[in-house]
Amino acid sequence: MPIRFVPILFMKKSNDPLMLANEPVGKLLTKLSVPAIMGMISMALYNVVDTIFIGQGAGALAIGGLAIVFPIQMIINSVAQAVGLGGASIVSRSLGANDMAKANLTFGNIMTLIILLSIFILPFAYYYQREILIIFGAEGQILVYAQEYYSIVIWSGPFLSFAMTTNSIIRAEGNARVAMVTMLISSVLNLILDPIFIFALDMGIKGAAYATLISIVLTNFYLWLYFKSGKSALNLKLQNLKPDAKIIWETISIGASSFTRQAAGSFVAIVMNHSLMHYGSEMAVAAYGVINRVLMFIFMPLFGVVQGFMPIVGYNFGAKNFGRVRSAIKVSFMATTIMAMAGMLLVLLFPAPIVRIFSNDTELLAISKNALQIIVLAFPLIGIQVIGAGLFQALGKALPSLFLSLSRQVLFLLPLIAFLPTLLGINGIWYSFPLADVLAFSITAFMVYRLIKTIPTENAEKTA
Repeated sequence: MPIRFVPILFMKKSNDPLMLANEPVGKLLTKLSVPAIMGMISMALYNVVDTIFIGQGAGALAIGGLAIVFPIQMIINSVAQAVGLGGASIVSRSLGANDMAKANLTFGNIMTLIILLSIFILPFAYYYQREILIIFGAEGQILVYAQEYYSIVIWSGPFLSFAMTTNSIIRAEGNARVAMVTMLISSVLNLILDPIFIFALDMGIKGAAYATLISIVLTNFYLWLYFKSGKSALNLKLQNLKPDAKIIWETISIGASSFTRQAAGSFVAIVMNHSLMHYGSEMAVAAYGVINRVLMFIFMPLFGVVQGFMPIVGYNFGAKNFGRVRSAIKVSFMATTIMAMAGMLLVLLFPAPIVRIFSNDTELLAISKNALQIIVLAFPLIGIQVIGAGLFQALGKALPSLFLSLSRQVLFLLPLIAFLPTLLGINGIWYSFPLADVLAFSITAFMVYRLIKTIPTENAEKTA
């Protein structure tokens, strides 16, 4: 009974077509976004908990080691997410068409892809760990900390890939709550195990790595129980593990934009780490590690709103219910802008207490406080950016969506990071963020305005 209780509890679907068509847009957005927001926050918590305990238990420079490893983990995550999102798109459409054979074949091929990618990536990533860490900006004592953490946490890669991939598949089944619980389990376990390994067993940054590894392995066990319980619409059969070229190609094609976005973020992190070492110090890298975790808590709820927003827009645009499309855009713009503004005010008013959660080091506090207050200056504009990119994606316009997703980091942030520090020193790095936000917002607003003008206004008065 205990084994089957949790999967049964969370089997209620959250993407009922009648709900998408008829429920008031504000209420519907809340209903679809809250589980996604909770899941996103749990993902942020997963990384923040490590940083807090590492900062308090191993010192400020250990946070710098974590900041070096984080973009490497992002690349591994981006591969898994690309496979998961690409496969989930096929599974979702196949279930809708009642084509269970194709849905199960896709599920099996996704598992095969994850296994093959793990076999290829893991030995390379482990054998060349020192060289990889140096490429990502590790030097001096930070390199020592980074290698201690990396050499253990890298073994969680295959398990994390399985969890992220199957999470996308579970969402494709309409089971947002199980997907949320999966992420919560991992975060809570990490929260429990971190102090045990770091403080009680006095293992320092290695303890954080072991806590992460054990947490994700146990999360995989929960996922295995879910699929074995019979509550999933899918069945993993041996014959479906055989690679199907058409399925694999379609999966990779659909997931490519997600991989590109995530990989771009890792590339930005590489440039940031090297720039901070050049214009600042090892402590500046550690400060950026803290800043990243703080920003995650502001960004993640926005992405949760996007996840709730997209099915509303996609369904109602397909149903030619354009009034609801316009209402969803308006409500989502308001929601993300308010959330981003609240995040900005929180950081501007309480920068020092926020940083002290991670470490009491005076140098780290001074750098992080100054940087945070600069970076968030244009944050209220970010809500428009994320909804704008999600709008194009929901309407099947992949290239504009990809362009908008990459514009902030690749088109604007990277050139600014390369140029502004030559004039302003390390502060030039921090000012690059709000400037990139303003420029990305300008392009997004222009493109979204042109797109909205093409959406018919019929039925608008019926859905007000």
